[in-house]
Amino acid sequence: MKVTIYDVAERAGVSIATVSKVINNTGNMREETRKRILKTIEEMDYHPNLMASALTGKGTQTLGLMVPDISNPFFSTMARSIEDFAHEQGMSVIMCSTDDDPEKEKKYMELLRRKQVDGFIVASNIYNKDILQELIESNVPVIMLSYDDASLDVSKVSVDDFKGGYEAASHLYACGHRNIAIIGEHTHSSEFRIYGCKVSFEARNIELNKNNIYKTTASIQNGKAIFEKIFQRPQKDWPTAIFACNDLLAIGVIQGATERGISIPNELAIIGFDNTILAVTTIPGLTTIAQPIEKMAKKTVDILVEEIKEKKRTKRRILFNPELIVRGTTPKFQV
Repeated sequence: MKVTIYDVAERAGVSIATVSKVINNTGNMREETRKRILKTIEEMDYHPNLMASALTGKGTQTLGLMVPDISNPFFSTMARSIEDFAHEQGMSVIMCSTDDDPEKEKKYMELLRRKQVDGFIVASNIYNKDILQELIESNVPVIMLSYDDASLDVSKVSVDDFKGGYEAASHLYACGHRNIAIIGEHTHSSEFRIYGCKVSFEARNIELNKNNIYKTTASIQNGKAIFEKIFQRPQKDWPTAIFACNDLLAIGVIQGATERGISIPNELAIIGFDNTILAVTTIPGLTTIAQPIEKMAKKTVDILVEEIKEKKRTKRRILFNPELIVRGTTPKFQV
C-alpha cells in the first residue's frame, strides 16, 4: 500500500501540518523534530504527491526546459548547468529536446503543461507560439534563453549575438581577411551574429558578398556539406576565412578542409561561436566566440524561480558579453 502523509505523521508522532512544513521547508520548529520527520520520511520511502501540491497552490517544484538538440554540446552543457542551479533552489528539471520539429515541440509543451511544471525555460525556436501564449496569459512564468522573440512578453537571457558577430569579423579583418564566408542557422541569434559580422565589415568599407552567406541547421555534417559547396566553386571565388555561427558547424568546416588538404589557418582561417568542449578537441584548436554558459544558466534559473516564488512579472532582458577566444584556426599575426 502506498505510504501517505497521514502514515508519516502518525509514526513521527506529529500533526499532518508539521510534516507538510518539513516537506515544503516552511515554518519554525525544533531541529530535533525536523530531523525525526525527515528520518521517518526516508524510512517509510514516502514520496509527496506533487500533482496534489500543485492543485493546492503549492507548486510541483519542477521546471520545464525545452532545447532544440541535446546532442549539441552547447545545449547539453547549458542543460546540466540549469539542472545544477535549479537543484540548489530546491527545483527539479524536466528536459525536452524538440529537434526543431513543430509536432514534437507541441507534444512536449502539452506534456509539460499536464505535468503542471512551475515555470518554462525555452531555449529553442518556437513554432507553437499559440500554446506558449496561452501559458503566458494564464500567468505561468516563462523565460527565453539564448533566443529572443519580440512578440513574446517574457523575460529573456542571452549573449549579445550582434557583438559576437562583430568581434568575429573584426578579428578576421585584423588577421588580413577581406573575403569571408558565413555559415549560419535559421534562428534569431544566428541572424544577429551575421548582421554583426556585416556591420563590422561595412565599418571598414567592405561589403560582404551575399553569395557567401549560407544557412543550415546545426550539425557537423551540415558544416562539412556547406564547406564542400563553397569549395566546389572556381578557386578564384574561394574565401580565405569562414565564420561559422556555432562550433558544430565550424568543426564540420575543419573536417572538410582537412580532407581536401587545405592548410588551417595558412590557407583558410575558421572561427566558431559558443566555445564548447569541441573547440579544444580539434587540431588545431578552434578560435571561437565564447558564451558564458554557466552565468547565463544561473541568471535564467534565478529570474524564473523569483517569478515563481514571489509572483513577480516584471520582464527583464539580460544580455551577457561574448568573448573572443583565439586558438589555432586563425593566424597569430595580425596586419
